[in-house]
Amino acid sequence: MPNMKLKPISQQVVVVMGASSGIGRATAARVAARGEAGLRSLVEEIRADGGEAVAEVADVTDPAQMRRVAERAVTEYDRLDTWVHVSGVLLVAPFERTTPEEFARVVDVNLMGQVHGAMAALPHLKQNGGALIHITSMGAKRGVALQTAYSASKHGIDGFLDALRTEVRRENLPVSVTNVMPATINTPLFDQARTKIGVKPVAPPPIYQPDVVVEAIVYAAENPVRDLVVGGSAKALILGQKLAPRLVDQLMIRFGFEAHDTGQPKPEDAPDNLFEPLDDYNTARNGFDRVALTRSLYTALERHPLIRRIPLAGTALGALGFVVRPVLR
Repeated sequence: MPNMKLKPISQQVVVVMGASSGIGRATAARVAARGEAGLRSLVEEIRADGGEAVAEVADVTDPAQMRRVAERAVTEYDRLDTWVHVSGVLLVAPFERTTPEEFARVVDVNLMGQVHGAMAALPHLKQNGGALIHITSMGAKRGVALQTAYSASKHGIDGFLDALRTEVRRENLPVSVTNVMPATINTPLFDQARTKIGVKPVAPPPIYQPDVVVEAIVYAAENPVRDLVVGGSAKALILGQKLAPRLVDQLMIRFGFEAHDTGQPKPEDAPDNLFEPLDDYNTARNGFDRVALTRSLYTALERHPLIRRIPLAGTALGALGFVVRPVLR
């Protein structure tokens, strides 16, 4: 994988699963998702800006629909160069108040959806070379309080990609497999989440704008890379989990619960997208523009070729991110 070449993004055919809102909408060049209205408006935006896009409404929990998305890309553009899988749902609730059906649904969408996407894309990517880019979370390495199902699904994706990557390299396939792990991002994920804590939830601060993740995705589409952590705070959490997990436990106990509280009431029966899509949040950003960071020094340096070659550089940058980590409020 380190020696393989990927095309410039401007020359690629890219499928983005989960493109109707959030990170996927900010990333999309070739789009697919559950929300038909969101996809329609996104295609119009891309075409108005002179780009080329087609929409394919699909449910990531259905393997046949994932195959249809990949085949549509090949039919329309003769090939598939990059598959970006962003689709995900969030449940914020104590574990004891989580139903088996809710837990299973989060795992089905977040983990099995990514599996179905990789199964659909890999046969096409390996023909001419390309990139599998899976968007997980800092929760892929460290579980977050009140997000047991979400954390379990993201841990599962991390393990899946580790195993898949070794098989791809063993077969010497011209496919890079990248895990992009963002910190908390200013997307409609939180407006659409099912919550049982009485308020609209958020995740631990600081919050970054989606464009910070888009930069990482574009980099992974053009440069074979194993992992990309987005946001110094995410790197700090992952580093802390590796070096001092009990300390992170204590920090999570002390701050992890209150960190979800936006102070904006949201009842348990409020509309959410856990089982059905919502068409009211077809935007890239949520309502945290006032506090969301537009840049991440750690992520910018992480993409620098020289920094990536220096042993322990990422660890040092992560430690720096932990020291200077801002607070939401």
